[in-house]
Amino acid sequence: MARTLNPEVHAVRRDSFVDAAQRLIQTKGYERMSVQDVLDELDASRGAFYHYFDSKTALLDAVTERLVDQGLAAIEPIATDRDKSALDKFEALFAGLAEYKAGQRDLILGFMRAWLADENAIIREHLRRGIVGRLQALLTAIVEQGVREGVFHVTSAKETGRVLVTLLLGINEDASRLFVDVVDGLTPLSTFETRLGAYLEAFERILGAETGSLKFPDTTVINDWYRWSLEYRKDHP
Repeated sequence: MARTLNPEVHAVRRDSFVDAAQRLIQTKGYERMSVQDVLDELDASRGAFYHYFDSKTALLDAVTERLVDQGLAAIEPIATDRDKSALDKFEALFAGLAEYKAGQRDLILGFMRAWLADENAIIREHLRRGIVGRLQALLTAIVEQGVREGVFHVTSAKETGRVLVTLLLGINEDASRLFVDVVDGLTPLSTFETRLGAYLEAFERILGAETGSLKFPDTTVINDWYRWSLEYRKDHP
């Protein structure tokens, strides 16, 4: 008789491997973490690991997908907040993403270099496709509100939302590469601030908003990330 798989038990056991990987990425970094480290962390067999993941890269995919799901869950309520204007919602969106990442700094810095590696391009594309639909719906709703409020001027809110998703994903990847350069001692803080300012200008022009009407989070967030990057560099030479 074929064995019946309990989906809930399967998910819990799979999540335990993702939990262990997250802890190890935070403390060792993805590059230094091995499958054996994960097995030792859980006192699990190699067969158990390969029942859920076919490689270390697949485990990275699962960790990243969890981070994305959590990040989107943190910002999705912004679009339906009736007390915020469209401009306030965009600022809250930027702040929410920054705060979520700040809370996951050790983990994000732990696998950032691996995430950007050429061999993981398929993972990035897989997650990008999964993100686009969810983020587009959120951003389109905010753009539509801004048009009603007279602060945004666009031809199509839906298509503008999709363009803004692409821009947000670009900011995320560009910022990640900049922080890797910080860890490598190649990028000064001023470069990061200037780059973010250019993205903000692009957002305003795409939305047809007044110059200076959109703002990124307080610069202390950027300074904190910069400081943490330098500390990570010291701890992971």
